[in-house]
Amino acid sequence: MEITDDLRIGQVVKSKAGRDKGRIFIIVEIIDDKYVRICDGELRKVSKPKLKKVKHLIIYNRVFEEIEARIGKGDKLNNAYIRRLLEPYNIQI
Repeated sequence: MEITDDLRIGQVVKSKAGRDKGRIFIIVEIIDDKYVRICDGELRKVSKPKLKKVKHLIIYNRVFEEIEARIGKGDKLNNAYIRRLLEPYNIQI
């Protein structure tokens, strides 16, 4: 069982279950020890992030501190900014 103690807002994750399987997302909110809200700026917009179980995610070590700082200050994020950050992770081989 994964524990959210090591999860942070702005962390890059990959879905390993569901219809969004294989897609890369950023954590925008940590709900509790089992759920987080994620978005990618394309399929899941910042205005309506997806509620996802932590056990259905592959956790990457990369954390975008600027996302964490913006959310902490209450600043708005936009979808283009999220897409630009995730672009290097969405390269298909």
